[in-house]
Order: sequence, then C-alpha cells, then structure tokens
Amino acid sequence: MPIDMFPARLSEASLSTGITYLSRIDTDLAGSVARLGPPPLWAREPGFGTLVHIILEQQVSLASARAAFEKLTTAAGVLTPARFLGYSDHELREIGFSRQKTGYCRGLAQSIMDDKFDLDALSELSDSQARSKLIEIKGIGPWTADIYLLMALRRPDIWPAGDLALAAAVQQVKQLPALPDQEELHEIAAGWQPWRAVAARILWHHYLS
Repeated sequence: MPIDMFPARLSEASLSTGITYLSRIDTDLAGSVARLGPPPLWAREPGFGTLVHIILEQQVSLASARAAFEKLTTAAGVLTPARFLGYSDHELREIGFSRQKTGYCRGLAQSIMDDKFDLDALSELSDSQARSKLIEIKGIGPWTADIYLLMALRRPDIWPAGDLALAAAVQQVKQLPALPDQEELHEIAAGWQPWRAVAARILWHHYLS
C-alpha cells in the first residue's frame, strides 16, 4: 500500500486489509487467523475516561480493572476530569482504585484542567510525538501510552512490546523455547510493519482463545 494511502486510523475495513497483508507474509499469523477467524477491532473511545480505564488495567487482570471502571462510570455518569477530582480518596478506594492509581489519575485530571495536557490534540500528532506527550504524565509509561494509541487512537503500527499477554502469544504462535523479551519482540515484529497493531490484535485474539 503506498504510504499516502496508509490509514491514519484503523477501521473495520483497514483492519481487514492489514490481516490479509500479514497472513500473506507470515504463515504463523495466517494459521492463527485460519483457526480463530479475524480478531476484533477492540476500539475504545478517545478521551479521559479511556485513559483512566487503561491506567486501572496496569498490572491487574482486565476483569478487575473493568469492574472498577464500571463502578466509577456508574457513579459519575459522564466521567470528566472535574468530576473525577470531586471524589475523595476514600470514595475512589471503595470503587477499586489503589492509592497509587488514585494519584496517577488525579494528576492526569489536574493536568487537563490546568490546560497543561491536551488529550484531544494527540490525534493530530505522529505516533512518536503522541507517545512522548503521554509519557510526560506521571503514571503513564510506555505500555499505557501504547495501549491508548493502539485502541483509542487506533494507530495501525503501534507495537506494545511491554505487554505480557502479547509476549506469551508470540511465544506460542512462533513456538519459541522461552518467553521473548522486549528486544526480541521488537525484532520479531519488525517484519510486520506497517501493520504491527493489527498483528497485536491477532496475537491477543490467540491468547484470549
């Protein structure tokens, strides 16, 4: 695909294009797609709420993070930075926030309220620029930034090498003797450019199945 035709944001149609391309160049990914079918787009709405949800997912199960996030959105209705800052530490602890994640999300909310961080402007930036802006916020590391870019902004070539489920899936699909580290994951994924975010979805689909 010519570079000027490459999608800036994944859709169901471009996800399908990426799956077709990856299946053609990588027999292991092709086998996974043949066994399980195409992966979901797993799209999330860009914005403060989604970034809070991803912070909640750091180093815990997706199910427990989802439960806490659903409690929060049920209580808040429309989740905004101002509304989040209105909750006490005790209330957030009851919802399911650790002290550390309470601090991270308060800092994020305050940065947005003070106009120090423009979350909406990330969509206009390149992958590397957007990732750098996110990582400037305390509590947002490479994994959190990558997941936001991959799922909320739907960037097609993001590769979250710090994701343990992804590493486990690569080990299984590629039949590796050991769990690959981040450097190995980057080397393996280099051949999947410019569709590494599609490869990640194929691999997560394998892992969850």
